[in-house]
Amino acid sequence: MLIREIEARDNAQIEKIIRACLLEYDGARPGTAWYDPNLGRFSELYGEEGARYWVAEEDGRVVGGCGVGPLPGNPGVCELQKMYCLPKARGTGIAAELLKRCLRYAEGRYTSCYLETFGNMIPAQRFYEKNGFEKLSAPLPGTGHFGCDVWYLKKLKKTEEENADAGI
Repeated sequence: MLIREIEARDNAQIEKIIRACLLEYDGARPGTAWYDPNLGRFSELYGEEGARYWVAEEDGRVVGGCGVGPLPGNPGVCELQKMYCLPKARGTGIAAELLKRCLRYAEGRYTSCYLETFGNMIPAQRFYEKNGFEKLSAPLPGTGHFGCDVWYLKKLKKTEEENADAGI
């Protein structure tokens, strides 16, 4: 397995994976990633400061991906974005490695990591909880994904600025 930052050649493959997963969980509806106009432009969007997207490749084929970027209107909070893996990649540790990359990148840049998912994605919810995310009773503002009905937040390690303020 190879995990690397997304490249332009991966855009169509990761869009296809996301759409397949959304269909699997009845997520092809307004307010979800299905209607995101930037779904096929990840290599461009995730090259900006504070945002990155990684893909997992197995035998030369992309089998999943996950990104992180700022959550508009929520200073210090990033959003775990578009984390999807093909069924054959689930339970293999690929998602855990993708998540580690995202959280490692986010630490020092953000104080918390937020995510939204669907209530019927029970395995995903267990995965997030296992990795330290805590369920919220309501969404944070600014995501634009009103089609999701389960929300999580994870406190990250302190930023360099917070450590300096604390004398560390």
